[in-house]
Amino acid sequence: MVIACVEAVCTDEFNIHGVMATTMGASPVIVVNGPVRERLGMNMKLGALGQGSRANATIGRALRLAIRNIGGARPGGTERSTLGNPMKFTMCFPEWEERNPWTPLHVERGFAAGDSVVTAFAMSSGPTLIVDHDARTGDHLAGSFGLCLDSIFHPRAHFATEALLVVAPEHVDTFARDGYGKAEIRARIQAVTARSVEELAADEVSAVGFKPALVEAMDEQARARKLPKFRRDEDIHIVVAGAEAGKFSGAFHGWVTGEVGSMPVSKIIEEV
Repeated sequence: MVIACVEAVCTDEFNIHGVMATTMGASPVIVVNGPVRERLGMNMKLGALGQGSRANATIGRALRLAIRNIGGARPGGTERSTLGNPMKFTMCFPEWEERNPWTPLHVERGFAAGDSVVTAFAMSSGPTLIVDHDARTGDHLAGSFGLCLDSIFHPRAHFATEALLVVAPEHVDTFARDGYGKAEIRARIQAVTARSVEELAADEVSAVGFKPALVEAMDEQARARKLPKFRRDEDIHIVVAGAEAGKFSGAFHGWVTGEVGSMPVSKIIEEV
């Protein structure tokens, strides 16, 4: 398991040097799929993203120690995080595939359902809570997800990053009752977060956003063009984990996405 994690982050696509060197404080988050979850006694249910599971904690910690002690990502050296974050200690959890009415992450990424797979994401913060006790429809719940994700980096930062959503079982049930799949969740998030170029311009409230002179030079159609939060629907990654009780889902906020930053990488676990 640990070897597969190291192999995943030591790819050009994942760009572990950039992930460690950025002052933003990004760190690998590992999601585990397949039969190995049960064999290692990993926790995918109550408290899946927190304490209480030796396997979850030690796999993520072993990866972090390899990055530090073998790769040289020590604070003040390659590691340049301004604030840091708790994920720099460890963050590894399995998906609760049996509670997932949709395609599990590793199958979505091209592996067989029976394969044991790790997927590495470069995340800058999280998990942050998405709290919605009131939604009774997929539209409302995915709308809440969109409103919460709108603040990643900054409400005016669009097309910059990815997100990893951890949907809790009670929220899964709301989506399932309404016939909502991953595609519908992603589309709704994109619709809810769409803002016109004009709305994303810097102003008297905040200097973040498109430069006013640039926006003013655009024609009316260009200024009115709406941009969703994420460049592609596929930049919203969705897994299932957590306790049966509690309408609290989680969101990990990504780092810079694409070839200039980091892309998720999956590796099959070669068992011996």
